[in-house]
Amino acid sequence: MADLGSPFDRRTPNTLWASVLVETLVRLGLAHVVISPGLRSTPLALAVARSPRLRRTVMVDERSAAFFALGLARRSRRPVALVCTSGSAVANYFPAVVEAHEAGVPLLVLTADRPPEMRACHSGQTIDQQKIFGDYVRWQHEVAVPEATLSLLRYLRQTAVQAWRAAAGSPAGPVHLNLPFRDPLAPPTAAGETVVIDGLDDGFFDYLDRPTDPSAAAQSARLRVETTCGVIVAGQADPVDPAGYVRAVLDVAGRTGWPVLADALSPLRFHAPAGAPIVTTYDTVLRDEGTARTLRPGQVLCLGGWPTSKVLRTWLERSGARCLLLADGAVNRDALHLRTEQRAAAVERLTVEGLAGTDDAYRVRWLRAEAEARTRLDEALEAEDRLFEGKAAWLLARTLPAGVTWCVASSMPVRDLEYFVPPGKTGLRVQCSRGANGIDGTLSTALGAAEGGPPAVLLTGDLAFLHDSNGLLAAAALRGSLTVVLINNAGGGIFEHLPIAAHEPPFEELFATPQTVDIAALVRAHGLEHRVIASWRDLETAVKTLPANGVRVWELRTDRKRDARQRKELFARVAAEVAARVNQA
Repeated sequence: MADLGSPFDRRTPNTLWASVLVETLVRLGLAHVVISPGLRSTPLALAVARSPRLRRTVMVDERSAAFFALGLARRSRRPVALVCTSGSAVANYFPAVVEAHEAGVPLLVLTADRPPEMRACHSGQTIDQQKIFGDYVRWQHEVAVPEATLSLLRYLRQTAVQAWRAAAGSPAGPVHLNLPFRDPLAPPTAAGETVVIDGLDDGFFDYLDRPTDPSAAAQSARLRVETTCGVIVAGQADPVDPAGYVRAVLDVAGRTGWPVLADALSPLRFHAPAGAPIVTTYDTVLRDEGTARTLRPGQVLCLGGWPTSKVLRTWLERSGARCLLLADGAVNRDALHLRTEQRAAAVERLTVEGLAGTDDAYRVRWLRAEAEARTRLDEALEAEDRLFEGKAAWLLARTLPAGVTWCVASSMPVRDLEYFVPPGKTGLRVQCSRGANGIDGTLSTALGAAEGGPPAVLLTGDLAFLHDSNGLLAAAALRGSLTVVLINNAGGGIFEHLPIAAHEPPFEELFATPQTVDIAALVRAHGLEHRVIASWRDLETAVKTLPANGVRVWELRTDRKRDARQRKELFARVAAEVAARVNQA
């Protein structure tokens, strides 16, 4: 039996190697590992199991496991490790690695592998795992085959430090260590000889400290204000101190005199004080061509990246405005290819110069448009008794308790947040996989966000839920609370808003992808609670007080085509009504 009081598992070279790797990562700050069972990864799994400071989650489906780790890392803002066996198991990590890369989420991907002599000879469960994730990792390394020598254990220690630095740096992201192991993979069951290495003692880890990298917060940038007709576009952000972030943005807004157009995934939607110059209805307002021309900006400050709204993006592209974009790291975030100067700096480090005067007519127009559009949208949603998809996001924003982690599927739900959710000081933390903008792993990511943290709520459509239904396998072991609000419109509602919807056939078959799954039966097959929400009062009651533990699914059945028509009609009507007020000045 291994000495559990020692950081070194000396039973075999493999167990010693794996224990040094895991202990190094633990001392750097690793707290959680997600394991998918397999034989080749035995030394890694055993090392994780014997570490008293690690929490572990076991998930049989590697794809779901990777998204679970992604959700956990996003919520905790620290690297989470993944462990799997060799072969196609590794390939199932790919979608989550892509999202982690694009969204800047720190993951440590530890993949076990066959040793070199067992590769390229059709040995079982063997594929080429080197550089399998291509450019979608911050760093990758093929680790040496374990040897019980002090020099190679020092190399392993330094490799772990480098991996941690790369994952937790700026920008954060996934790192891949490919770890070959020779047989025997399991240690002997009976006590026997142990691996002894001169100089290998507890002092081996003494110098380790949690490394830090220069972050965007340590850099600065300057904004020279050249016009009063400017806007601050606040994209997706998840700062450690959301209230402080909001104060910094509003300070810049005060110095420039510009309004803030706040994306649904910005803290400005959920942490802003009343009376702040925040605009949330821009997608509706800018659908009127006259209003779009009247509000054309001459200068733009973008924080983090461009929002979800295609209407807003098109308006910015047509403006020709000069732009300063503040984003984490050196990754190009300007998908619109504007006249953009990009700086890796935080808004807290932004210096504003060259104020253009006291003319606030432009800002007043924007705020007048916001007030008018917000009133009309809120009145329409308040009066809506039918289960209209757009009202679900609006109602949850008003109803969910403060401090809840609100996960949102990257399809129609995140757009409904952008369309309909007003600003307010609700204290919600919203998370959405907008790195690659896919629906991959929606449920598993939400389960990871709920693990060990405050209650979480997932707003999702039926296709995103079914695409990741294997995530339900992890529900029984969840240490936390997840409530799934599932909008079941029997297909892909987002496609109803695209030009292809006019082409029937083949629209319904090839794009709307109708489904007839019995959601209740699926959920109950996993031993979970299911409930059909028949009214808005039912939904309010269900989410006002969230259980501390467990997973449940609340299903809202809606009409996909009718709801798409209703959105379009509502946007057109409100945009026209707002136009008269905006263009008066």
